[in-house]
Amino acid sequence: MRDLALAQAEMARLQGELNALDLEVRQSTTEVRDHHLVGRLDMSYLAAHRRYMLGMQRKTLALAQKMAVQQRQVEEAQKSLMEAAKQRKILEKLRERQQQRWATSQALREAHALDELTTQLSYYKLTSEGAS
Repeated sequence: MRDLALAQAEMARLQGELNALDLEVRQSTTEVRDHHLVGRLDMSYLAAHRRYMLGMQRKTLALAQKMAVQQRQVEEAQKSLMEAAKQRKILEKLRERQQQRWATSQALREAHALDELTTQLSYYKLTSEGAS
C-alpha cells in the first residue's frame, strides 16, 4: 500500500507540474495576443516567444513521457497490492481450514475420551453389581 501511495503521489506531483506548465503557456499566449499583436509588431519578441513556446513544448513532451512511466509504476503497484491481498485471503482461508481441522480433531478426541469413560463406568457398575 505504501508503494502504491508513493507512486500515486509522484503521479499527482507530475500532473501538478503539467498543469502549471499549461497555465504558464496559456498566460504567455494570452499576453502575446493581447499586448504584442496590436499595433507595430516586435519581431524579435515574437521570435523569442516562439522559441519559448518550443521549449515549453519539449518540456511538456518530456513530462508526458515521465507520466507514462509513472503510470506504469502505479499500475504495477496496484497489481502488487491486489496480489498481496489475494495471498492474504489465501492464508486466512488456510488458517481457517486448519482451525476447523483442529477443532474437529479435538472434538473427536473428547468424544473418544468420553466414550472410554462411559465404557469404564459401565464395566465397574456391572462388576460391582455382580460382586454384590
